[in-house]
Amino acid sequence: MIIDASRPTSVFGISRFEYDMGLAREFLDYGEWYRIISSAFLHFGVIHIGMNMFLLYQLGRMIEPAIGSAKFALVYVVSLLGGAAGALVVSPTALTGGASGAVFGMMAAAVVGMRQRGVNPMQTGLGATFAINLLFTFALPNISVGGHIGGAIAGALCGVFVLAPAQWRLPRWSEYAAPLAIGAVAILIAVTPSL
Repeated sequence: MIIDASRPTSVFGISRFEYDMGLAREFLDYGEWYRIISSAFLHFGVIHIGMNMFLLYQLGRMIEPAIGSAKFALVYVVSLLGGAAGALVVSPTALTGGASGAVFGMMAAAVVGMRQRGVNPMQTGLGATFAINLLFTFALPNISVGGHIGGAIAGALCGVFVLAPAQWRLPRWSEYAAPLAIGAVAILIAVTPSL
């Protein structure tokens, strides 16, 4: 899609800013790789950003004390990358944006961490929240299914290592190396040109 860059306010119902920050395969094919990150800071309305930030706040209060700020940020960024890769695989021509992929990744990491410790997530508020958000993902229009699922997969994989129980005795370096490898695979998927 080619849009006249001189139109400053609205392009096909979206603002110029949204167009310049959003993620779609076409932009990456032209080398605008920054959109993999910038799209996660783009939200389409107050409800969109409000829901994402509320969930992120709740997840931060739950997960960050257990793993620390550095690993929390690492899992968030890797989930963001997984969400971008998923969005590009499932709906490459759609203009997408939002932190939902990263938030889904944090939820999935927490669910995996609970399961690894023998806690049933469905007996906590997290399990129901995750299930409801998955339902919304598939039931409501204009939601990036690929972004949510891609973020959840990346976050769940990170959770296996970052939230592993002590009795697993995983090497400490794996808590960083595994998420970095998962993030690298997500980037590779995202930047691989469409066929």
